[in-house]
Amino acid sequence: MKSILRRRPSPALVIACIALFVSLSGVSYGVATGFIDSREIKNNTIRSKDVRNNTLRTFDIRNNEIRGFDIRNSSIQGRDVALNTLTGADISEQDLGQVPSAATAVTATSAATAGSVGGVTMAKVAYSAEQGTGFVEVLNFGGLRLEASCAAGGLLEVRANPAEQNSEIASDFTGSAVNDEDFDPGDNSVVANASGEGQIAFAAPNGAVVTVQALAREDLNHVRGTTDDCGFFGIAEAA
Repeated sequence: MKSILRRRPSPALVIACIALFVSLSGVSYGVATGFIDSREIKNNTIRSKDVRNNTLRTFDIRNNEIRGFDIRNSSIQGRDVALNTLTGADISEQDLGQVPSAATAVTATSAATAGSVGGVTMAKVAYSAEQGTGFVEVLNFGGLRLEASCAAGGLLEVRANPAEQNSEIASDFTGSAVNDEDFDPGDNSVVANASGEGQIAFAAPNGAVVTVQALAREDLNHVRGTTDDCGFFGIAEAA
């Protein structure tokens, strides 16, 4: 009788065997039924190679969890963005370059430089000075050179010279109208010498044509809101 009692397992062994059976039966049951949940998986052990390619879907990812550092640089393309969804707030304007070309500009309220518009080039004339100022060049454009002076008493005078002989010039400023069909360098033709609006038309033997629309001013202490006494302002066009 005592030998039989000595062969019985101890209580600790019995408990250990029961625990082992329960643990093995749970895993076996999960494998057998094909259902293993997060309780059977050790935290931080699932890796990319454990997931079948192209099986994760949008509902597998928590909303608003994908961030910029989760996406490879320079991998997002235009086709990945819905049409007409990007706005100015999404784009860094300071990083945008100048547009290489524009086929048509419908309206331009201001242009610092206009090289050509419909085959016509343009230049600005902007002269103002105090009385007693000698001649200075105010335009050298398309073969036409204009110089302006503000003499004593605030008397404005604008004279013209061509780059080529046998040119032609005409002006219609009041008191200084000119119509010269044999306009040569050194003629110093006076094309404006009093206040008023007028036009200067010039043609050279090489086919160049220049038109100047201008305003001449003689007004002591009131030219363009300054203390200047003479002014000559306009736009020149060459074709």
